[in-house]
Amino acid sequence: MATVVLEENKKYRKIINILAIAIPVAVAVLIGIRQKIDLGPWTKVLPHVIGMLNTATAILLILGFYFIKVNNRSAHRLIMTVAFILGAVFLVCYILYHISNESTPFGGTGFIRPVYYFLLISHIVLSVVVVWFVLRAVYFGYSNQLAEHRKAVKWAFPIWLYVSVSGVIVYLLISPYYT
Repeated sequence: MATVVLEENKKYRKIINILAIAIPVAVAVLIGIRQKIDLGPWTKVLPHVIGMLNTATAILLILGFYFIKVNNRSAHRLIMTVAFILGAVFLVCYILYHISNESTPFGGTGFIRPVYYFLLISHIVLSVVVVWFVLRAVYFGYSNQLAEHRKAVKWAFPIWLYVSVSGVIVYLLISPYYT
């Protein structure tokens, strides 16, 4: 299997910075549209797909961590590339669901309610923050700038793992309220 290697170029860093702002802003704008688009009833399954994508991503992140610790760079690269692709698929599914369906209110009461909202808010805030770190980690990895890759991953890995795991927990907590 051929290994893709990107050239080291300052223009890529600028593109990463622009994307790290543009992606969350575009998602917020699309989700903020009050008039929902009728994409059909199939969109009702998207929260379950999103939950599975978050679960798979969390597992892949842990596997990627394992493979780099045992110095299996090719397996690490493959696993992390798949995790990145799943992140992109997640983003598409998330947007499709939220532009076509009203938000589902959380129906839990008591102690679980503040726990749910803490997880949800921290998940959303960190999902915005992690975009920049993940894009940098992927770029530095694919351009063989390993020292820079390690610096980016020091932040990207724990934040991305938290976002993935908290996404699963949030999904499990709200899933009984989907209609």
